[in-house]
Amino acid sequence: MELRQLRYFVRVVEMRSISRAALDLNLVQSALSQQITRLEGELSTRLLQRSAQGVSPTEAGIAFFREAQLTLRHAEQAVRSAQHARLTGSVSVGLAPTTASVLGLPLVRAMRERYPDVRLHMVESLSGHLADMLNARQLDLAVLFDTPLKTGHNAKAARRWSVLNLLEEDLYLIASRQHAPERHAKTMPLTSLGARPLILPTGPHGLRSTLDAAFAQAKVVPQVVLEIDSLPMLMEAVDSGLGCTLQPWAAVGRFADAASRFTMARITRPNVKRQNVLCSLSDDELSPAALAARVVLGDCVRSLVAQGRWVGAGLSHHGS
Repeated sequence: MELRQLRYFVRVVEMRSISRAALDLNLVQSALSQQITRLEGELSTRLLQRSAQGVSPTEAGIAFFREAQLTLRHAEQAVRSAQHARLTGSVSVGLAPTTASVLGLPLVRAMRERYPDVRLHMVESLSGHLADMLNARQLDLAVLFDTPLKTGHNAKAARRWSVLNLLEEDLYLIASRQHAPERHAKTMPLTSLGARPLILPTGPHGLRSTLDAAFAQAKVVPQVVLEIDSLPMLMEAVDSGLGCTLQPWAAVGRFADAASRFTMARITRPNVKRQNVLCSLSDDELSPAALAARVVLGDCVRSLVAQGRWVGAGLSHHGS
C-alpha cells in the first residue's frame, strides 16, 4: 500500500466521482480506477459502491476513509517537520592556497545553497600548518597533500583521522612569459630540470615532500634559489623572473590572465602528481554540520573535475 493510493481514494470519496477525481489529480480515469481496484484487492474488501450517479463509500470504505485522512495528515506533518528542522551549527574547513583558488568559492556557495543555517569557517594556510591545526582540533576537516599517516611528528595523532583520497594533480614547470619569451614545450621531463632556478615552498609542506622524493628517485639535484611559504609571494617572484616554480595548475587559478602571464609545461618522466587527501577528525568527533560539509566538499571536487574546471586533476579511484 502506498501513500498515493490513500490520496487517490480520499479524493474519490470527497468528489463522489472517479472521473472528476481523475481530472483533479491529473490522471487518466482508467489509471485511477485501476489504483482503487488494486487497493480494494490488497484489503480484500470493497471500499466503493459504484452507480450511474457516481461512487459512494461502503461501510468499510467510510472507516478506511477516516483512517486514510489521518495517515495523510501525519505524513504531511512529517514532511513539514523535516523541512523546518534545518541543519545548524558551525564547521571549520582548511584549504591550502592552491586548493582554495579552485575549490574555496564553489564550496562556500554549495554549503550556502544546501545548508544555509550552517556557519562556515574557512581557513587558508599551507598543508603542514593545516595538519597541525587539525590535530589541535582547530579544524574539523582539511584538504592536505601529504598526511602524517606515513611520516612526521603528527603520525600518532593522524591515525585517528578519517582519510579519503580526493584527486591527483599534475605538476607543471611555471615560468614568467615576459622574462622567458622563448617557446616552451607543453611537457618537460623531470630529469631536464637540474639547471633550472627553482622557487619552492619549504620542506614541512606537502608539495615540497612530493618534489624532493621525485627528484631523489630521478637522481636530479634541483637548483633551489628561493624558498617561499606564501603562494602569492612565490608567484610574484616567478612573475618577476626570479626563477621558475613547480606547482599544480591551481597555483595560477587566481590569475585571470594566466595564459598570457605564464608558461606552463607539464612534468613527465616520471609523471609527478600531487595527491589531495581529505582529512577530518574521526566520525564520532564530527558534528552533523561537519559530516554534511565533508559530503558537500567531495561533491564539489567531483563536479569541478567533471566540468573541466580543475585543470590537470583527476579523481582518485581508491580510498584510505
